[in-house]
This record gives sequence, C-alpha cells and structure tokens, in this order.
Amino acid sequence: MAVLLTLPALPALAANFAPPDGCRLEVTVQNRGCTVSQHYRCSGDAPGDQWVVYFTPEGATYQSRIDRETRWMESTDLRTGLVDTLEDGAKDDASFSGLLATGSDDFDFWTRSNSGERLHHVGRDELTGEKISIDGVELERTRFHLTTYSESGDVLIEREGQQFISRAQGRFYGGVETSSDWTGASENSNDSPVRFSFPGQPGFGSTKPEYDCDLQMVRGQRPDLLRQLMNLKEART
Repeated sequence: MAVLLTLPALPALAANFAPPDGCRLEVTVQNRGCTVSQHYRCSGDAPGDQWVVYFTPEGATYQSRIDRETRWMESTDLRTGLVDTLEDGAKDDASFSGLLATGSDDFDFWTRSNSGERLHHVGRDELTGEKISIDGVELERTRFHLTTYSESGDVLIEREGQQFISRAQGRFYGGVETSSDWTGASENSNDSPVRFSFPGQPGFGSTKPEYDCDLQMVRGQRPDLLRQLMNLKEART
C-alpha cells in the first residue's frame, strides 16, 4: 500500500520516473499503442514480485504487481482509484514455471475490486516455439486465450492473440490481440514492445510514449467496467 500511496504524487507529465523508496527501476519499455512502461522491484516485497507502471501522454494511468509465477496479484487504475486484487484459493493459478517447463499453462482464478465487483478469469497461455530479438532483448512468442465472466457467469470480454515472454526477466510483454465485449464491440490492438532502456541507456526512466501516439484511443471514454477489464490485459505485462 505504501507504493500505491506514492504514485499519485508523481507530476502528470514528469520527464523521468523515480520508483518509490526501497525500489529499483530495472527497465523502461516503449510500446506500440502509445504507452511506456516502467518495470521495477521493491526490497520489501516477496522474492520474485515485480511492479509495472504504464504512462500515456496524460501521465501515469495504471499500475500492477505480479509474483514470481506472474500471477496478477493486484492492479490499480490510477485515474479512478479502482483496485483489483487476486482472490485466494484459485482453481488453477497461473504458473510461469509451468509454462516454461511444458510449453503451456491453463489458469482459472477470480479477482475482486475495491468496489466489491468479482470477476472470473479463465484462459490458457502457450509457447509457439518462436524466438525473437527486439532491441537486443531475447523474447519468446506466446499465444493466449482469455475469457472474463461476471460473478453470475455472463461472458464480459474475450481476448485472444499473442504476447511475448522474457525468461531472464520473468515477465510477459504485450503483443497483437483481438478482444470483444458483451456489447458485441470488438477491437484489434498492438501493445508490442519496441525499445528497451536499461540503467545508463538513453530513455531509461522516460515517461513520454513515442510509438503510435497519433493512433491513440482515449481509454478514458470507456465505461468503468470495460476500462477495468481492459486494464487486466496489462496486469501481467
């Protein structure tokens, strides 16, 4: 919670990101879709936990924490204050180690928001066997399918497409996907990483997104529930 309390104080258009006290920024990633993400770890967290904060041209918009198995432990919409946390006792927790060992991983879990809403997420990740280097970083391509249900069992959103994983960094990165929601609307998106900046390199800590910003969708116009669901696509990355 201390981490969450420090982020809203960031200037909306700060030139550089500084992680909270006790935390270390590892890499800044410029992504397609007009976002830049800051990936960091904190000494007070459980071993293997890591955080990400996403910036758009309007400033910091979204934050999440994953554990060493890339379970979506918590996520926060920094514009609305909506917080989603993983419920204990999942039927099938996400397992990064299982994905690496077997080439596939099924998951089935629930999240609860601070507004009281519960959502049920069921899906599968698979390694395609394709390895790719982006800006000198070795990644592997995945394909996935995810369905999110309401507490009553209605389908709210379905997503499928591809992402990337880094074995060395123990995390997912976004990719190309298609999503459809309960209204019948569908969307194609590309959140693939383009440039990685590590400590001492140009762009490290930069909060200004650089790619596809002329095509940016104004997510703030989405209904709150749809925005919450779309935030979950970034939770693990």
